[in-house]
Amino acid sequence: MMTAADFHQIADTLNSDTGIYLSIEKAPLVYSRLAKRIRALKMSGFEEYCAFIASKRGVEERRNMMNSLTTNVTRFFREPHHFETMKNEILPDLIAQAKRGGKIRIWSAACSSGEEPYSIALTVLSLLPDAASYDIKILATDIDENILRKAAAGVYRKGDVTIPSEAQKKKYFSKEDASGVSLVASDELKQLITFRPLNLIKPLPLSGSFDIIFCRNVVIYFQEETQRELWSKFHKAIKPNGWLFIGHSERITGPATSLFKSEGFTAYQRIE
Repeated sequence: MMTAADFHQIADTLNSDTGIYLSIEKAPLVYSRLAKRIRALKMSGFEEYCAFIASKRGVEERRNMMNSLTTNVTRFFREPHHFETMKNEILPDLIAQAKRGGKIRIWSAACSSGEEPYSIALTVLSLLPDAASYDIKILATDIDENILRKAAAGVYRKGDVTIPSEAQKKKYFSKEDASGVSLVASDELKQLITFRPLNLIKPLPLSGSFDIIFCRNVVIYFQEETQRELWSKFHKAIKPNGWLFIGHSERITGPATSLFKSEGFTAYQRIE
């Protein structure tokens, strides 16, 4: 049994650690996902579990709890108009700069199991097949270190590798895993991407600035104050006239509208 007090302690802990807000309507989800953790730990119930995550011994379990409660829903080329905008309106100028000795930096924040950063890399490669020869780097971060390991491995079920270009699919996902059920991202694709754990509500330990940031379907889980802080962080992390892509159900509103201007549906450019 999970009491209201148990739920609120769990929700407050998750909010403190990640910025994610859980309303009481999420209680059934919390119960179903954490009941598995309680059984795995051979605990008597939620009361013991809550006492454990509040103790010094429970630090690691707090991470496991966060991994259990966060949602990792993604797919290749999700919200495809963002990739079309990047390919047609942004990358041509950036690639021209890279060919003159400049650099391109793209950040996939909250990259989940990796489909987003691989889609970004495929978009770059569609215009510049020898991208690895230039100073082009994609940073992919997520708070969930377990899902990051999956992303870095680049192993996906064949049916999930939904790439618009069949030629790119054959070139960059031609290798099967040992089971023959899944495809593996090629080294040529992987070398453009660096995977790193990062908590968006903490100070960002990032140097330099980015031409493009993808942070999609993340801030919907944050309260308004946390959202404002994140927009400010992104504004500082994006180069002048750089771009920010957010999820279809998200909007930049309030004071943050002075930081970014809308350039289409959920696509924004930094305002100086």
